[in-house]
Amino acid sequence: MTEQVQWGSATAVSGFLEMVAAITGLGLWYMFEMSGEHQEVALMVFYTNPLTWILFYFFFEGAVRMCGAAFAEDALGTMPLYVLERAVFLVKNRREAKPGEVMRQNIKSFVESMREELMVARLEEVPDELHYTRSGTDETLEVRASRRKKEWLTPKIVRVDEVYYRMEESSVEKGPRPFRYRLRRLEAGVPGRSVILYRRGEAFVKE
Repeated sequence: MTEQVQWGSATAVSGFLEMVAAITGLGLWYMFEMSGEHQEVALMVFYTNPLTWILFYFFFEGAVRMCGAAFAEDALGTMPLYVLERAVFLVKNRREAKPGEVMRQNIKSFVESMREELMVARLEEVPDELHYTRSGTDETLEVRASRRKKEWLTPKIVRVDEVYYRMEESSVEKGPRPFRYRLRRLEAGVPGRSVILYRRGEAFVKE
């Protein structure tokens, strides 16, 4: 059932509705504050009230989620749900986890994810670029992509056409293909469900 859900479209609609709700809330909150006689004081209260900045945040988050889904095809969740999921995780793993440290890591991860979504939204989606390096019998392959390959995690095995490689490291750089994946060729590989299948297709190859 979940495979039939169009998460990209659902996230784009959800982000748009979040923006509309935030704008509506800001409008109502502004009119409520301005209904008094001292408008200068009311304006100052409006801009310094935490509710105003919370609504601004939800407007920004909705814009990021909508753009991320529309241009990067990535379904990014909302901060409240993310925090709730992390809180449930902490409760289940309270013996091993250090709440303060874990929370800081989670917030940092969420901010970096949103920053990446904004970066990707400005990039044109182009074919991957493959760089081969050989030293004797040793061969490494660097795949440069304009979009993140979420399943490509160390030390997973990747079958490039009929050749097997092991993921060694990944990084995010600058340029039209910021996502870099370095793989080392294996002498032999064993097919399996955990093996990532990759076809060079239209990729630009540099020997």
